[in-house]
Amino acid sequence: MSHVFPRHTRAHLPTAVGGDGCYLIDADGKRYLDCGDAAVSCLGHSDPAVIAAVQDQVAKIAFAHTGFMTSEPAEALADLLIDHAPGKLDRVYFVSGGSEATEAAIKLARQYFLEIGQPERHRVIARRQSYHGNTLGALSAGGNAWRRAQFAPLLVEMSHIAPCYEYAERGASESLFEYGQRVANDLETEILRAGSDSVMAFMAEPVVGATLGAVPAVEGYFTRIREICDQYGVLLILDEVMCGMGRTGHLFACDHDAVAPDILCIAKGLGAGYQPIGAMLCTDTIYAAIENGSGFFQHGHTYLGHPVATAAALAVVTELVRRDLPARAGVMGDKLHSALEAAFGQHPHIGDIRGRGLFRGIEIVADRETKTPFDPAHGLAGKIKTAALAEGLICYPMAGTRDGRHGDHILLAPPFIIEDGQIDELVTRLSRALNDTLPKG
Repeated sequence: MSHVFPRHTRAHLPTAVGGDGCYLIDADGKRYLDCGDAAVSCLGHSDPAVIAAVQDQVAKIAFAHTGFMTSEPAEALADLLIDHAPGKLDRVYFVSGGSEATEAAIKLARQYFLEIGQPERHRVIARRQSYHGNTLGALSAGGNAWRRAQFAPLLVEMSHIAPCYEYAERGASESLFEYGQRVANDLETEILRAGSDSVMAFMAEPVVGATLGAVPAVEGYFTRIREICDQYGVLLILDEVMCGMGRTGHLFACDHDAVAPDILCIAKGLGAGYQPIGAMLCTDTIYAAIENGSGFFQHGHTYLGHPVATAAALAVVTELVRRDLPARAGVMGDKLHSALEAAFGQHPHIGDIRGRGLFRGIEIVADRETKTPFDPAHGLAGKIKTAALAEGLICYPMAGTRDGRHGDHILLAPPFIIEDGQIDELVTRLSRALNDTLPKG
């Protein structure tokens, strides 16, 4: 009998005992093509450079509290990230995961406005059907209705505007650009409704991850968002926890949209699963407000800047840059998209195939013409996950795509080292899983 408290108390899970590139191996020796571990394993499961970096660092020094000392790998990793970061991002605050990164971003935004004498600014605006983490501040910012529901009495009041979700929400007469401008302008409308002097930040994912299934914004959307934030003195926080670190074809996902944030959050691919780590990056202007004001960011955790975690992430980012793996993710992502289109492009229950790089989503519908989702009672996402696992494929099906209850999609996020033959394997295994779960005809 296990004493582990699992995510799902009725699940009977295989035990992972090994990893080999794009594969996980269970205690029975079965190999699973890993394409859905929440976009974490960008380098696969056995990268020798990262393994060596972890071993070397833990032999030197495993822990030094950042209230007393910094460490060599933390300093080197911060330098490397800032060397490649967009815009005027200049400082890095290391945490242990994505929720901590977005929580820190919200707190930093609030303290920034206190430091510059605008204490009335306290409101965050985010988007419906977004996800920014599971701590209470991050969950408050997120617009995932299903994740929020039972904790609603504990959450901080925040505003949520429409997502940029053109497949389901663009008007029949709108061009892509017109649609993007319309939903971007919802931000200005909400700022004015809430009171422009009360809004401190707008938070969004450049490519929406688990909640919508790899939905990128249309061209021009984030350009308009940046203009609105600048016009009203609102900080732009971009959450790249899932879509960043090369996943969408750029080291930083926002580079695709040629927009730089004031605060940026990363995790998942930053450590590639070798250590738990996340980071919040901010501009020199925000840092200077703290430095020249109170001199102290009133926030923190014990494992900030953990030497072993930052050593692992330093090795990961070094490999991403040295081997130009974000570009490879772009190339292999195009191949994956083509393979998915060839296999499922005319499937009666596949409504949309979308995404960027090796971050792809498949939306499942009851009717392609009307884009009508299946009744939630079918429990399709859970059935697909189980069927795919039986086929030796780890993918990330999710329910509630449209509104937190209706709609289903599959998120695919394989390692950047995936080969052509493994893309074929992915599609073959997914086809069998869908055949076992979707209605025929």
